[in-house]
Amino acid sequence: MKKLFVGNLPPDATEKSVTDMFSEFGTVRSIDLAHDIFTGKCKGFCFIEMEGHEARAAQTALDGKPQENGGGFLKVRFEQPRRGGRRR
Repeated sequence: MKKLFVGNLPPDATEKSVTDMFSEFGTVRSIDLAHDIFTGKCKGFCFIEMEGHEARAAQTALDGKPQENGGGFLKVRFEQPRRGGRRR
């Protein structure tokens, strides 16, 4: 299982719209879409879990994809685990 960071999502993005975009490449096991606490709109990023080969295919196909309405380009990266322990 691989975890992907997806950035530069539009404010009107929903779990369904992002899942539909990624399900073309395989099964989306989980999605964690960041929402603004006051407006409920998407904060512009999420985390998605997919199987390894499916995640690599999605990352290759969707990274740099232009967004509708001139919203920039989609960023799809493999999540990097944090190094080290607690900071002092």
